[in-house]
Amino acid sequence: MTDTPQDPLHVIGGGLAGSEAAWQAAQLGVPVILHEMRPVRETEVHQTDGLAELVCSNSFRSDDAKNNAVGVLHAEMRLCHSLIMRSANANKVPAGGALAVDRVAFSQHVQAALEAHPLITIVREEVTNLPGKEWGHVIIATGPLTSPSLSSAIGALTGEDELAFFDAIAPIVHKDSINFDIAWFQSRYDKVGPEGDGADYINCPLTQGQYETFITDLMTGDKTIFKEWEQNTPYFDGCLPIEVMAQRGPETLRFGPMKPVGLTNAHAPDIKSYAIVQLRQDNKLGTLYNMVGFQTKLKHGEQKRIFRKIPGLETAEFARLGGLHRNTFLNSPKLLDQFLRLRAAPHLTFAGQITGVEGYVESAATGLLAGRFAASDMSGCSLASPPPTSAMGALLAHIIGGADIKTFQPMNINFGLFPPIDPPQSPDGKRLRGKEKGRARKNALAARALKDLGAWANVGTLEPPRDHRLNHPILTAQEG
Repeated sequence: MTDTPQDPLHVIGGGLAGSEAAWQAAQLGVPVILHEMRPVRETEVHQTDGLAELVCSNSFRSDDAKNNAVGVLHAEMRLCHSLIMRSANANKVPAGGALAVDRVAFSQHVQAALEAHPLITIVREEVTNLPGKEWGHVIIATGPLTSPSLSSAIGALTGEDELAFFDAIAPIVHKDSINFDIAWFQSRYDKVGPEGDGADYINCPLTQGQYETFITDLMTGDKTIFKEWEQNTPYFDGCLPIEVMAQRGPETLRFGPMKPVGLTNAHAPDIKSYAIVQLRQDNKLGTLYNMVGFQTKLKHGEQKRIFRKIPGLETAEFARLGGLHRNTFLNSPKLLDQFLRLRAAPHLTFAGQITGVEGYVESAATGLLAGRFAASDMSGCSLASPPPTSAMGALLAHIIGGADIKTFQPMNINFGLFPPIDPPQSPDGKRLRGKEKGRARKNALAARALKDLGAWANVGTLEPPRDHRLNHPILTAQEG
């Protein structure tokens, strides 16, 4: 890929997937027009008009590239010179074994890199219909909050009923409003991760009586009332509202986000907590903390009333209260080909959560794939899919054919998507068992993934790109 095409690649959507797709294509010498509708049209959950704004958690989850599938995905994207991972690395905040970022600084870093790239032009406008072939190659990365008009156009073209689920947002608390006579800092099992010191979470303990009162309040508190057309929309299990989890049984939260294991109350080490609420740092300054696993559809007034009953949060001040929004995604195994192109209109490529992946990193990874696939097409080259033994290859294989068309739901990356590997053995040749076997299997899958992805990751090393933005009539008209 040495000759730069004159016609640009259009990328619709400036979230994680769109930003990564634009970056990858431009790095391969393809001029890109990145269309972002904010601030021309706002959404229900975005707070700024910044590119790659994180609207839910500020965590990219585990950064462990030996024992965790999402950590392997992090490592693979770094091998592919991912802008999203580069920006995350530059704006890390302490989060135990996870990779979490200062969300404002992260967005600014991504936007600055895209604005500075000589082959990328950012256009602030809403694209209300699916582009025809006159636009050439188009990547649609509009995410879970695709505008109604574009969503309707996609539905009309695919002939599929819209698939959707609700995604809930956790509250964010000002650190200086937390009562540290009750709360304390500690990571679960004192685990030390990137930028962390083993004491990265704020912990608030509950007795059995306090926990039971909390569950009652969750069940009876006033909640968001859905519109008629939202009534039967299913939740994604990875981001359930906390009150929906509580409905599954009174002990559910004690074995989920409020589990007390691996933590010792610094103020009363001899007393075992019945349940514990954890808060994770949300910005680089360490002034904001989000309530881990506390996605909610409670009304704002109820959130303040109920959450301030949690010991340590009696006087909590909230920088943001929880909320609920509706996500949309395609039945990708039926509708998309192996290069994420729409079978009914191959000039349209999809990326991000709209493809049916779940999670920040997974969304950005599909953007990386889409950007490389589109750049390859436009340059007249053939780019193979990433190896199926890699995290990116396994995720891609799942969403374009590995999942059941009839029951397709959003999916995080996990080792269950990787092709099996021979059962590991100990150095003395004996078969491993139990946890030791599971750990060795994960290590083997991770090592194979990173080894196999190496050659694919380095595709398209180019000369510094030339600036072709003014050579296209759409751009010339706009800038004139």
